Amino acid sequence: MQPARPDLTTQKLIAAFGQQPILIVGDVMLDEYIWGDVRRISPEAPVPVVQVRRRSCRPGGAGNVAANIAALGGAALLCGVVGDDAAAEQLAEALAADGVAVAELIRAPGRPTTVKSRVIAHSQQMLRLDSEADRPLTPATAAAIVAWCAAAVERAGVCVLSDYAKGMLTPDVCQALVALARARGIPVVVDPKGHDYRKYAGATVITPNSGELALAVNQPPDEPFDVERAARALCEQLPGTSLLVTRGAEGMTLYRDGAGALQIAAHARTVYDVTGAGDTVVAALALALAAGAPLEQAALLANAAAGVAVSKIGTATVSQDELRAAGAL
Repeated sequence: MQPARPDLTTQKLIAAFGQQPILIVGDVMLDEYIWGDVRRISPEAPVPVVQVRRRSCRPGGAGNVAANIAALGGAALLCGVVGDDAAAEQLAEALAADGVAVAELIRAPGRPTTVKSRVIAHSQQMLRLDSEADRPLTPATAAAIVAWCAAAVERAGVCVLSDYAKGMLTPDVCQALVALARARGIPVVVDPKGHDYRKYAGATVITPNSGELALAVNQPPDEPFDVERAARALCEQLPGTSLLVTRGAEGMTLYRDGAGALQIAAHARTVYDVTGAGDTVVAALALALAAGAPLEQAALLANAAAGVAVSKIGTATVSQDELRAAGAL
């Protein structure tokens, strides 16, 4: 990671993304899309009949973070767990097609590769089918993850933990990875899940959305709550860790120790699909930090990247040219 440079312009910062090595560790998955048309209702039940036209696959979860880093010019070093199945092969092919040159997909016998199958008709998602297991990893698999990352972190400018609550990022694994990054003096960016953020202690910045923040402070996610109070409470529990709360149409808010909240307005765009937008935020944030941007500037750029991502259908990446055109800063 380069030292923070507050003088970096947007254009110089984006250009500096080139080949920044980022270590991504987390729940990888295969996002399958079934594209079709609806022309009638089934005579068997009151449901639409989708005439399938084509199928496509993309990396999802931590794999989508890696794909976004590659699309933005960075060098993704990805570590995840897959099953011993055909979906694992499809995921490896999809990652290679998206330019993720280093992908350590550790096989866990008896555990399926996580697959999310989405049915899309007339540019709308109609149904999602999930095939997954969320039980914790075996000690041997967890040890293999940490051992691989101990070598890979030596090349990395930032470490990303992409947690989708599929059993990979246990408290012990998280703390081992945070310790590896801190020993190297590099930032840790976390995309969180669950209600206990203590396993992320020592991270540089955590990026919950409003619903995830509500869960972390034991608030019903469908009821109004004081976002700032909740964020400040979490910051007190995790000294030295900042929170970048993504709030949909309200943009993002950055909370830091000893500083006022930084409100970042959402970029005005037509929202087609929020699938994977959080992965894009994490990718842009990590690359900006690796390139030497202060956290505030990195958050502004991540917000612009999210605005581009939600204007696309399905799990998608954002390019440097699209980010430049977004007029981020």
